[in-house]
Amino acid sequence: MDKLESLSYEVKNKEMLDAITPAMAIEMLKQGNQRFLDKKLNNRDHLYHIEETISGQFPFAIIHSCIDSRVMPQLIFDKGIGDVFITRVAGNFVNLDTLGSMEYACGVAGSKLIVILGHTSCGAVKGACDDVHLGLLTSTLSKIKPAVVTTFPGQDIVRTSENILFVDEVSRTNVRIAIDTIKNTSTVLNDLYKAGKIDIIGAMYNHATGEVEFC
Repeated sequence: MDKLESLSYEVKNKEMLDAITPAMAIEMLKQGNQRFLDKKLNNRDHLYHIEETISGQFPFAIIHSCIDSRVMPQLIFDKGIGDVFITRVAGNFVNLDTLGSMEYACGVAGSKLIVILGHTSCGAVKGACDDVHLGLLTSTLSKIKPAVVTTFPGQDIVRTSENILFVDEVSRTNVRIAIDTIKNTSTVLNDLYKAGKIDIIGAMYNHATGEVEFC
């Protein structure tokens, strides 16, 4: 087990968190996903981790993902109790409440990384592509519409859920828009990013293979 793998396995304290750089945080997630793919997940004593985090938490990253039941951030990155913050909403778009949570994670708790995690065959993205209207879901899906409009603009292609390649590209565009929203809306997070204290990245989870592509 190398230094990063050991650091990833251990319960974090403030000293350990302070020593983690944004680049190290990204590599810890990459290594975790590889362990997930290799079926070599760390064998954690979760009750021990509960006991060790009673008085405080020192997550090194915050991951913002879709609510899709096939996407389980802590599992696919092989992370334990106290390792990462998780926020979720259908379609993993960013709003003011999400940004407030991210500001807490990075500005108060000291997390070093924000990950916007999209995924393949996203139901929310399909709904936005198909212009679905259903109660309050209509408003939720409208937040994804900018990604639909700006993906392959002007091209003569099927722009509905029937075209899964289009759906997945919309998901990637949606991730990029979320990253831009964070930088353009939150002065707190953008200042931390410009100072090199945090990184803000995107990723796509392939729900058919379990692999995460960082982008």
